[in-house]
Amino acid sequence: MDKQKYNVYSQYLKRKYGEKVYKLPVNLPVTCPNRDGTIGCGGCIFCGAEGAGFENLPDSLSVQSQIEQNMQYMGKKYNAGKFIAYFQNFTNTYMPLEDFKKYMLQACQPRIVEISISTRPDCIHEAYLAFLNRLKQEKEMNISIELGLQTVNYHSLRKINRGHTLSEFIDALLRIKKFGFETCAHLILNLPWDTMEDVIENAKILSALEVNQIKLHSLYIVKGTVLGELYQKGELDIISLEEYINRVITFLEYLSPDITLQRLIGRAPEENTLFVNWDTSWWKIRDLIEQEMENRQSYQGKRFDYLNGKGVRGLVDS
Repeated sequence: MDKQKYNVYSQYLKRKYGEKVYKLPVNLPVTCPNRDGTIGCGGCIFCGAEGAGFENLPDSLSVQSQIEQNMQYMGKKYNAGKFIAYFQNFTNTYMPLEDFKKYMLQACQPRIVEISISTRPDCIHEAYLAFLNRLKQEKEMNISIELGLQTVNYHSLRKINRGHTLSEFIDALLRIKKFGFETCAHLILNLPWDTMEDVIENAKILSALEVNQIKLHSLYIVKGTVLGELYQKGELDIISLEEYINRVITFLEYLSPDITLQRLIGRAPEENTLFVNWDTSWWKIRDLIEQEMENRQSYQGKRFDYLNGKGVRGLVDS
């Protein structure tokens, strides 16, 4: 790792697979237990009708068709030879087990080296994990699971109507790790109710839990959502871009140097939104973060000194 920066996901994939690898989004006809009344209604206050899959192909297409179309387009565009089938939108373990098996088997195609499944902490069950373990062994397919956490602050989780707390995330992560699958946590570092203390605690808890990867988002505000209504009423304070950059750098400094960053800020749809990335391209924000890290002589793990009994190290070493 370049000490001035952080562990970059694309470089991690190249080391792991020996060449450039690109994620192919796959869209399933699923919803979320926090939307349909199983756990809650209405979903997270920031979630629009299309969820996070605004760049996905229609879920009416088969898994095989989506993979083939995306592979043809993205393989040429990004000069990639190997791919990850990324079940991205909504909650991709929230379906009957037999349906889940069918979709995962359909993703086992030539040039697919990994299946990545995005889901909620309260939708991790060992029956699904056991099937994925058999799939990994029989098809020699790597498996990674991405969990939406957003923040470790349970007060903020309640405010965004997340439908779960930190405990469910910890339970899901520990169950996944028993099977040896790689894990990724999703975080939003600029929730209006979170402070820098929450940012630091995010880094500390995920480091202590030995999460493999992290995906950082910035909060974008969609029209017609509860969050959008609060924003239009002037009831939300969105931090500045400068403060977001400061939060990301601080988060990285407290984060274990062994964790890989899938991204520092997300791309977001501009249509039907009230606020997106401070009207700045995502890659420009990434570049600003990296430049400021160089200015500060900052790097991932710079303040990673708090685990393994910090209070007694002097007694052990003496």
